[in-house]
Amino acid sequence: MATGKRILIMGAGGIGGVVGGLLSEGGHDVTLVDQWVEHVEAIKKNGLIVETRWKKHHTHPRALHLYELAQEETPFDMAFIAVKSYDTDWATMFVKPYVDPVNGIFVDFQNGINDERVAAIAGAGRTLGCIITISAAAYEPGIVLRTDTNELGYKIAEQDGSDTPRARELVEIMQAAGDTEFTDDLWGDRWSKLMVNCMNNALAGISGYGTAETRTNTDTRRIGIQLGAEVARVAKAHGHKLHPVLGLSPDAVIDAAEGRNIEDVESLLLESARNAGPGGVPSFGQDVRKGRRTEIDFLNGYVSEKGSEVNVPTPFNDRIVALVHELGIGFKSDPAHLKPLVEMLP
Repeated sequence: MATGKRILIMGAGGIGGVVGGLLSEGGHDVTLVDQWVEHVEAIKKNGLIVETRWKKHHTHPRALHLYELAQEETPFDMAFIAVKSYDTDWATMFVKPYVDPVNGIFVDFQNGINDERVAAIAGAGRTLGCIITISAAAYEPGIVLRTDTNELGYKIAEQDGSDTPRARELVEIMQAAGDTEFTDDLWGDRWSKLMVNCMNNALAGISGYGTAETRTNTDTRRIGIQLGAEVARVAKAHGHKLHPVLGLSPDAVIDAAEGRNIEDVESLLLESARNAGPGGVPSFGQDVRKGRRTEIDFLNGYVSEKGSEVNVPTPFNDRIVALVHELGIGFKSDPAHLKPLVEMLP
């Protein structure tokens, strides 16, 4: 049900486009802002196609080039930050003047853990988080894809875990984009999702595999378990309570990395591969295919940084970060790049 709230989505790529298009179709007042000129022009001219595994949606959100935002006179009630992690600071600062300074809120719709960075600019009292469990992509102007079949799409949370009317309202708004629920543990859910991202994203980018293939290939699956276990250990050392993501228990991942019940975790990864679909590619893999800068420093690199703060070793995450930096921006994916990681497996 439409609420009359004006929603600005900064970033109209896979996630921002899917969310913005479906919210618009649900009757919400959505404005997409993006620096991809051809994409914005295509949406202005023909609308935005949102393709899912179930249906093709022809949606009609507003779309603006960056410079056109300066022409907006009516403040937005909500700003969704859906850009790459390395663009978080400037993007949040860029849209801040156009958001209601009293009651307007900012919502972090990103990979990684960028909530504190958004809050440092927008204000902690005005910042909520959205944990995303869908997979999305954008390859052609005017078209975005949701490639998974996961039942739960999004989790909404206040930074302090409080149960507030605005968080509950956002949960209701987001139902138009997919099944959404409230969580009172933003940080535990963020770290749990980060574990899944670190198990898959960079490996897909290095190897060229899609999401499903990364989880079905024996080498990448077992490297992923080691990567994920390191994330879980670091999160626990920082005092976070972790939660299952896509049916995957962080404690079970730690056990598998240490040689216990590995078959159980591998079975869950194979099931998640089926849900991911044959066309799914993590955002990291999409960036490599497009020759773009990756988010390695905000995913596995963040884990290495936080691990060093609590003296928790993160050798697999350290090595994959070093590999991506050695390959540089614009490298070509190749399974041969995985060799140093395969050699580290116990």
